[in-house]
Amino acid sequence: MTDDLRPPRKLRLWEALALSVGLMGPTLAMALNGAGVAATVGKAVPLVFLLGLTGVALVAYGFVRLTRHFNHAGSVYALAGVSLGPRAGFFGGFALLGTYLFFAVCTLASAAVFTEAFARALGLSWNVPWSLVALVAGLGVWAVNSRESRVTARTLLIVEGVGIVGMLFLSLIIVLRNGTGNAPGHQTLDLSVFGFGGTTMSAVVTATVFAFLSWAGFEACASLGEETDNPRRNIPRALAGSVLLTGGLYVFVMFAQTIGFGTDAQGVAAFSGAESSLSTLAQTYIGTWFSLVIAFTAMASAFAASISSIAAASRLMFALARDGFGPSALARTDRRTGAPTVALVAALAAALLGDGLLNATGVSAFDSYYWFATLGVLCLLVAYAVAGAGVSAFILSGRGRIPKYEVVIPVLAIGYLCFVFYNQSVGQDSPYNYFPWIAAAWCVAGLVTVLAAPGLARRIGERLTAELTATPVTAEDAVVRA
Repeated sequence: MTDDLRPPRKLRLWEALALSVGLMGPTLAMALNGAGVAATVGKAVPLVFLLGLTGVALVAYGFVRLTRHFNHAGSVYALAGVSLGPRAGFFGGFALLGTYLFFAVCTLASAAVFTEAFARALGLSWNVPWSLVALVAGLGVWAVNSRESRVTARTLLIVEGVGIVGMLFLSLIIVLRNGTGNAPGHQTLDLSVFGFGGTTMSAVVTATVFAFLSWAGFEACASLGEETDNPRRNIPRALAGSVLLTGGLYVFVMFAQTIGFGTDAQGVAAFSGAESSLSTLAQTYIGTWFSLVIAFTAMASAFAASISSIAAASRLMFALARDGFGPSALARTDRRTGAPTVALVAALAAALLGDGLLNATGVSAFDSYYWFATLGVLCLLVAYAVAGAGVSAFILSGRGRIPKYEVVIPVLAIGYLCFVFYNQSVGQDSPYNYFPWIAAAWCVAGLVTVLAAPGLARRIGERLTAELTATPVTAEDAVVRA
């Protein structure tokens, strides 16, 4: 065992990008997230996702800028640590660890949700405890993540790739049939969905909160900085690529879904009431067989999201333990594969324990998914804000030779994150009204830990300085890669 995250073969750009795409789970996002938006803004769903892409791009800017200079398994932990100081880095990293662990619980639960849905779609009776399905999925996650990170990346690429191809095929069929007047309900290619007709600017901006959640996890590839070839070039490209590629996909698929259901009141009601909009449209526009294909890809996408969340959580636990927080065993890696196997077991065990307790106390897999996804996103907003503060400080320091006027971008991003957090916290019904307090308690625990342990902050600062200056970036290098 070693404490070095260097696999036998370095990841390529597209392999790093696969981790972020896997954690976002495009198939899941497109099957579930459009209904809530339609209920809020009617037919303006594509406009909401277009504006949501703008908000996410503001947040992504900070990650792209910082990873051109620093790369580390700790992601936000290191990026904030090197720009704001070790205490801020630990605080942001601890918040991000909460995100990945909460996501691990919810994605394993979602695997159970979609496995049951697929079984019932096949006409099978289903009385299996959902935590047992989560356990089987967890064993599959271990089988993939315990091997070289390349295996993880390629598995994610295949699984999510199939789902994306299925979505695109369905969306193209919908657009073509609407464009040629051959749609089932005589819908048309209505481009007014990109306008405010029938809704207000305030409603559209508020609804971007739902859209923003579809990009949650785009930063996951930053945790592969130590395992990727030429990370100061490839990690920023993977970050930007994950946001832009899924952004284009989301806007197009949401356009197809909106016109697929219809832009009149009846169509909007059908969209907002759909439990799985993609499966419903596949049944309507192509047939039962393709509806089953979409259901299967949703199940596979949930498994892929579990792989990504556990992989990201294990890298962050490894990075924290390597710098002195937590048992030193978590900083060990397998000599053959380079995987942080001890941290992987710890993250997976925590997720499975959470799912087991939820199932034992009568919480459904569906509720478990939404509860812990909400908790994860709330912690993620805090981590993103810390990263935004970090890139602001980095720009103003002049270390990266970035024009100082660009500081307006991370400032706008922090403002948008505060807006999203506020909307996720106010006016929620029980138990969602408790979740902001739970997320805050987790983040405060991290803050208290680092404030009460000055020795920990000192070790973190020393380790980050050593790790992130091992191969310094020259001014010429920074300019070329910018």
